[in-house]
Amino acid sequence: MAVEQPTRAAGRDVPTALTRYRVMANVVGVLLIALIFVAVPLKHLGGIDGPVAVLGTAHGWLYGLFFLATVDLALRARWTVQGFLVTVVAGTVPFLSFWAERRATRKTRAGERV
Repeated sequence: MAVEQPTRAAGRDVPTALTRYRVMANVVGVLLIALIFVAVPLKHLGGIDGPVAVLGTAHGWLYGLFFLATVDLALRARWTVQGFLVTVVAGTVPFLSFWAERRATRKTRAGERV
């Protein structure tokens, strides 16, 4: 008798994947706002390079984790390709990332495809 290996079936563990996505979306969104509206002006107006280096690097690495969390959720919740792309691209725009996170959360919790 063969034992089947568990697979990442669509729909399974959606709440956990949604939580991971929401945390990463908010962290990346806050870092992007801090980078654009605090660190970049400090660099260009005050000649202080440190915050851009730190926040830019952190944002870059964490955006990669955000992307992976979004892929995971999109596969589990069976998002459309268009919904996935809109969500990922919106994550690169300050403040729009929060709208995309709320939209994705609302639709996913309602069982709708994003």
